[in-house]
Amino acid sequence: MTKNIKLNMSRRIRRTPYTSMVEKHGVSDFTVVNHMLLPKGFKNSVETDYWHLSKDVQIWDVSCQRQVQISGPDASKLVQKLTPRSIKKMETGKCFYIPILNEKAGMINDPVLLKLDDDMFWISIADSDILLWAKGFALGLDLNVNIEEPDVYPLAIQGPKSEELMTKVFGEDVKKIKFFNFRIMDFMGTKQVVARSGYSKQDGFEIYFKVHDSHFDSIEMGEKLWKIIWDAGQEFNISPGCPNLIDRIEGGLMSYGNDFTNENNPFECNLEKYCSPDVDHHFIGKEALKSVQKNGIIQKIRGIIFDGEACSGIGQPLPVLSDKNKKIGQITSGIYSPRIKNNIGLSMILRDFWEVGENVTVQMLDGKKRKGIITTLPFPE
Repeated sequence: MTKNIKLNMSRRIRRTPYTSMVEKHGVSDFTVVNHMLLPKGFKNSVETDYWHLSKDVQIWDVSCQRQVQISGPDASKLVQKLTPRSIKKMETGKCFYIPILNEKAGMINDPVLLKLDDDMFWISIADSDILLWAKGFALGLDLNVNIEEPDVYPLAIQGPKSEELMTKVFGEDVKKIKFFNFRIMDFMGTKQVVARSGYSKQDGFEIYFKVHDSHFDSIEMGEKLWKIIWDAGQEFNISPGCPNLIDRIEGGLMSYGNDFTNENNPFECNLEKYCSPDVDHHFIGKEALKSVQKNGIIQKIRGIIFDGEACSGIGQPLPVLSDKNKKIGQITSGIYSPRIKNNIGLSMILRDFWEVGENVTVQMLDGKKRKGIITTLPFPE
């Protein structure tokens, strides 16, 4: 096994205003999302981090959640073209989870949309280039919009003590923020977007940190924000963290590019409620989505619980087999859950085998086979 593989840094891989902070706090691994560093681990094990996240509070550098800012008179028109989810009744201060489809109804992103004003939106993207996609359609449709990537660097505060910590830093109004809503909060004389959201099944917030004045340095301000939150979090047993694989899988949170790709349509990803092809607005991929709905789908993402030695995480997909040894899917995200006391995973499963309670076999990379069972998403408590 190859060890001590290093990632060579360059301008193509961007640091964040918090990178020095996560290095100071002992980051052990990085990955790259949207050409930007995302911490993947610290000194603690994934399981230790999981238990801490479930009872205390953590601070995450998630600057890789880049924003596609769409503004101008035709902003809402363009945003509506990009997604099957209707934004007609979306109010300022709301966050919407939106599938973005290509012309074949394939998923090309599953971002969070923030409405800052009637003519201003942020699309907080997963790991694919929506900026150029949106620019292309705006140009082709001759829309009066401005599209750019603003200097916004999200910082997540996650865990059951997150409200207490955020209240200490930003004031009592934090408690008024409902799930998937945001408010504009003051920080050192600047106005910051603070949303009740995050890539975990725990309660939490995301600070969409932005430097509004060209006289301020983003790294300097970002480090100040981190330090203020860190110091305030000491009484709540704060820890540096990152999206936790156990927590993510248990919560049924999919990872674009890993658990689904642009080869998958939203019905396969359990996103039916956001994707009615009968809405009155036109969106990219509408006719293809109608065809999918008419003809039905052949697979759907499901949870799998499987036995055997505890998995520490999988680097390659694990085949999922029927009782007749037929491949019916593959686990794309998997790890041992200390709460469920078994291995868990996410997998696209063929239609004839996706019913909850169906017995399956998971084939490990060494060829050994383990018994498994199809379950719901999120995984049962």
